[in-house]
Amino acid sequence: MPVLDEPDGPPEGTGEPPAGATAPPAGPQGRARRFWSRRRLPAALLSLLLLLGLALLLYDIVAVRAGRKAMQWRKTLARELAERPLDDTWVLTGAGIAAVLGLWLLLLALTPGRRRLLPMTRYRPGVRGALHRDTAALVLRDRAMEVAGVQSARVRVKRRKAKVHAVSHFRELDEVRADLHSALAGGIGQLGLGHPPALAVRVSRPGRKG
Repeated sequence: MPVLDEPDGPPEGTGEPPAGATAPPAGPQGRARRFWSRRRLPAALLSLLLLLGLALLLYDIVAVRAGRKAMQWRKTLARELAERPLDDTWVLTGAGIAAVLGLWLLLLALTPGRRRLLPMTRYRPGVRGALHRDTAALVLRDRAMEVAGVQSARVRVKRRKAKVHAVSHFRELDEVRADLHSALAGGIGQLGLGHPPALAVRVSRPGRKG
């Protein structure tokens, strides 16, 4: 559903624009950019791990300064880092895991995420909208079921392509496919998406029972 961040309009039921309001622009205003995810879960997990590790290290340093012995894990870690060669299996494994985690964090930081939200065309500056892929698929499925000869339809909408598989129990398959393509192309245009997906239609006969 659209996400709006403009001021409220006229009171409900008046049907009149507020004083000084102007008509909406006729054409698109700016590019329809994807919505960025806040990445709350990865950020929270990383922050928690760093906090626990730093708290443990700080406690051990303070304990050593107070005259107590260092924890065994820090002694073992320092000895292993000093004695193990760089081509050791455990060293290479740890380095590989650290590299994979680092690349994953970089990927999360540089990509917008929220792939299930399809950005809509912007007609007002400062107002953005998005349509969920499942909602778009449901709208296109309803359109497909209105075509004569279609018994059932399955629609999957992705960022770049909308795949439709329809089952026709009468009429020629080529005629049903042409009508489906025409109806669904119009339906995609009416969704108001900033980057309309390409349409792929497949029509088949129902399978034999038994």
